[in-house]
Amino acid sequence: MATCPQGHQSGADDYCDVCGTQLAGAPQPASQPAAPAAAPSQPAEACPICRTPRAGHFCEVCGHDYTGAAPAQAPAAGAGVGARWEAVTASDRTYYEKVIAEGGPDAAAMAFPPYCPERSFALHGEQVRIGRRSRARNLQPEIDLSGPPEDPGVSHLHAVLLAQPDGTWMLVDPGSANGTQVNGKTLKINVPVMVGPGDRIHLGAWTVITIREGTP
Repeated sequence: MATCPQGHQSGADDYCDVCGTQLAGAPQPASQPAAPAAAPSQPAEACPICRTPRAGHFCEVCGHDYTGAAPAQAPAAGAGVGARWEAVTASDRTYYEKVIAEGGPDAAAMAFPPYCPERSFALHGEQVRIGRRSRARNLQPEIDLSGPPEDPGVSHLHAVLLAQPDGTWMLVDPGSANGTQVNGKTLKINVPVMVGPGDRIHLGAWTVITIREGTP
């Protein structure tokens, strides 16, 4: 039998049966293996389009989809910021005949012009006024329908085109004497409506304004 350092007799030769003290010559416990070194961090994945480090499902700079889904289509010309639109003015015989048929105090004095060239006005700025210039009122509308030929049914401030944050335009009639129509529908006073390429605005006795996509 083995004797422990405390003087106890032990039937085991590694640890004392009485007090549990390790006996001389007992095998030492195997040392724990060292933890493996941490692997070096991998650099963040870069966007294949703009090389910006990836921080989520989409690139924060260009919007690239890392799942490989098809990218969103860019807005069509004339439907968003940066699109260049223009207003083209002309005369409309059919509209004139409708106005005359409906009568009115000035109908007899309104003659359809034998010649009225088309004129183009670029739409830019926060608002584009439509009407006839007036020195007395210090009014110079961006779309000046003073002529020649002059449409007597157009008010000095007949309507206003209002630019929207997304690049589109709204049209409002602030209270013209003879009203404004968009694609055949009469506008309510001070109620804006959206207009876009292809829309036709009728006002006065024979004036038509067509919204078109301009050349950048």
